[in-house]
Amino acid sequence: MTQTPQVPQAPSTEPELAGVRNFRDVGGLPAADGRRVRTGVLFRSGHLASATSEDATFLASLGLHTIFDFRNSADVALEGPDVALPGVRHLNIPLTDPAHGAEFWKMVRDGELDQLRGVLGDGKAAARMTTIYREIIRDRTAEHSRVLHALADDSVPALMHCAAGKDRAGLSIAVALLALGVERDAIETDYLASNAAHRRYRMRRDDTSEARLSDEVRELLSPLFDARAEYLTAAFETIAETWGTVDTYLREGLEFGPADRERLRERFLTSA
Repeated sequence: MTQTPQVPQAPSTEPELAGVRNFRDVGGLPAADGRRVRTGVLFRSGHLASATSEDATFLASLGLHTIFDFRNSADVALEGPDVALPGVRHLNIPLTDPAHGAEFWKMVRDGELDQLRGVLGDGKAAARMTTIYREIIRDRTAEHSRVLHALADDSVPALMHCAAGKDRAGLSIAVALLALGVERDAIETDYLASNAAHRRYRMRRDDTSEARLSDEVRELLSPLFDARAEYLTAAFETIAETWGTVDTYLREGLEFGPADRERLRERFLTSA
């Protein structure tokens, strides 16, 4: 059995970062065989492009090995590159095509109310999110395989993020937690924590302040900025419909077999 690597322990309370939304330690979740996910080994957040110098100092204190950035080139062009952290490997693994939805998001930012009603109203926004979750699980197996193998090999402690830290990062965290044997209820609880007011991505259109968005626009945009149980359920259903079981999904879909899972668990779980 491989020796469990020694990693820094995360602070016991969640920090308040000025320029990074939705940061948290995933440690403490119940996992396989009565064990729990260690603290200080797996973090999640929104993008790091707006991190202040104080935020960067805190992030550097975590002893991170790798940052997984799931944004695409359009995201980076909009938000900027992540703040550089000395000695930390930065892996950009886009989970959506740069062209996918670019015009849609431009319309969301700049569109008139009638346009937004036509594209997002009557459940269309939530349906779009459900479709995206299904597509990421079904079509991005190579990317998720790369992430799991990196985590099992050496990329600890790790931070996963996308733009808001709830969808692409949320799914990647969920996949890692499935491989660790975390129950779906616990995965969902962690996922839904992105809805806390201080964690939510700030809703803006173009250079208009968040406060000036009308109530109707907020309602139309809400499904895009929510973490909803139905979205995560759609991802789990896609695994069942495509591969039958989580074990088969990991083994055949992600080429991540029992020996790989054991190495991952040795790195990320407490002793039984």
